[in-house]
Amino acid sequence: QVQLVESGGGLVQAGGSLRLSCAASGRFFSTYRMGWFRQAPGKERELVARINWSGANTDYADSVKGRFTISRDNAKNTGYLQMNSLKTDDTAVYYCAADPSPLLFLKTYSYWGQGTQVTVSS
Repeated sequence: QVQLVESGGGLVQAGGSLRLSCAASGRFFSTYRMGWFRQAPGKERELVARINWSGANTDYADSVKGRFTISRDNAKNTGYLQMNSLKTDDTAVYYCAADPSPLLFLKTYSYWGQGTQVTVSS
């Protein structure tokens, strides 16, 4: 069993930066792939970025490529999402997720955090 807790959300002006953290409990997190998702009001949840267990492989939504960076520190059981050049369209609740399958492009995730709000003002 893995529990995930996001932090680092908040209010930021357009063009600013935030770093989200995802702290995981459970001894096997370092072997799990991880993803960041977001859901804006009235919209479906969408994948933002994902990373394999070692951090060697990553994948991003086109809308965030070049602005967001996903990473992880397995020694700390923590994942990160560095968000730069934020836009008002990035406003959403951001969720981290983890799954034991090694397949980076698998869409399903077994474990989810409670989410953290990111609001980007103009």
